[in-house]
Amino acid sequence: MSKKQLEEQIIQNFQQDEQMMILVFAQWCVNHDLKPEELYLRAYPNQESNPALQQALKLTVTKEEAGPIDNDTVLGILSLFGNDDLAFIVTEEINKQKL
Repeated sequence: MSKKQLEEQIIQNFQQDEQMMILVFAQWCVNHDLKPEELYLRAYPNQESNPALQQALKLTVTKEEAGPIDNDTVLGILSLFGNDDLAFIVTEEINKQKL
């Protein structure tokens, strides 16, 4: 495998992992009766639309069909990808649910 092919493979793997992170976030929102677009906009108010989030929303299922996603799981995956602003918003929502 050439250096260029290796770089392309790494980029492709990262993009797939990032898409999985967005899907986990979106499904977590659905499971908690939250709107992923609204949380995303609160975290990133200067970004009107996120095509990757829109794609992930097409892949979500109802909370009855979905398996549970632990709060720590969604926070961990958001942090892993450096989405600290979104993780902060998710933490706010988790705290609201505990009240």
